[in-house]
Amino acid sequence: MTRPEKPELSEKPETPETPETLTIGAFARACRLSPKALRLYDELDLLRPARVDPDTGYRYYAAEQLEQARLVAWLRRLGMPLARIREVGAMEPPAAAQEIRAFWARVEAETATRRDLAMFLVDHLSTPPRKDTPPMTGTELLELRYAARTDIGLVRAANQDTAYAGSRVLAVADGFGPEGAQAGTAAVAALKFLDTEPLPTAGSILNLLEDAVQGAAQAVRDIAGPTGTEGENEVGTTLTAMVWTGSRLALVHIGDSRAYLLRDGELFLITHDHTLVQSMIDEGSLTPEEAATHPQRTLLRKALTSTPATPDLRLHDTHPDDRYLLCSDGLTRAVPDTTIRHVLTTIPDPDAATAALIAAANANGGPDNVSCVVADVVRAG
Repeated sequence: MTRPEKPELSEKPETPETPETLTIGAFARACRLSPKALRLYDELDLLRPARVDPDTGYRYYAAEQLEQARLVAWLRRLGMPLARIREVGAMEPPAAAQEIRAFWARVEAETATRRDLAMFLVDHLSTPPRKDTPPMTGTELLELRYAARTDIGLVRAANQDTAYAGSRVLAVADGFGPEGAQAGTAAVAALKFLDTEPLPTAGSILNLLEDAVQGAAQAVRDIAGPTGTEGENEVGTTLTAMVWTGSRLALVHIGDSRAYLLRDGELFLITHDHTLVQSMIDEGSLTPEEAATHPQRTLLRKALTSTPATPDLRLHDTHPDDRYLLCSDGLTRAVPDTTIRHVLTTIPDPDAATAALIAAANANGGPDNVSCVVADVVRAG
């Protein structure tokens, strides 16, 4: 038989409260936390009572603890984990405010991701199934016109990038570690069969792409070895790839290579970097300007390595005259978005555009390998 808890609210404590202290019941009513929650927060060292009667075990709280208790209650309503509330409670008000801002920025980012997924599912389940044959635009079909190019840059001793463009598959991988070049090549090679594979419906293409990425991840693990390595000797690769279904582009992304969309003259980044500095930007603890010079700006949070990680997967509806750019960070670290947009809007030929982008990176010092894939959605013929 379990022992019942002391009825601290209903029984009168043997040691009365003083003007400076409140019983747990009175304190609970004042701060709108239950006595059960207060006991839990005491056990977790989150909100200790001012004193505990040595004979009865009754908890007493100081009136000045009400503000701290209300803060705990508010943060719990935000959904903040108890461990993080403990950290916030120990901070000075300006630092606590910054931490709350960072927490809420992450919540909003995660909510936006779930919202996008929910909207896709609503659209997918509300739309009658269709075959992924090229759609008619007037009397014309849509297809891709594409080019891929990679360059060692001006600083690196070897090129660990891989760039590929086929009739359906577009991919860029940026390997790292002693066998980084092999890892990037293997990851892209694992997707190439999709160039000729009979494609399912638009909704199912993500499942097929996810399976292909699992194959890419396994190929990387085979190169890295069964246990892998850490630090500078860790072997892995980023991967940003798209598969053309005839009407849409299915995107897979992990790491800090990027995909951009140029539509109606406007350039949109359609991937999210999986880096330490990007997570700090999302949390509000770092500005994009500060991130550009941060000493750990190349540190990845996710990539294809010996450690399993989940990539981003989603579908993009395409319009005639859309232009897509897939690139390694050797381009985006050296060339600003304004220059990228200028090249993509002024050079119509995909191959010439990739050459111009690589030339721009090398003109700015070529600090890294640089790879580009440019693909245009055009009317067939």
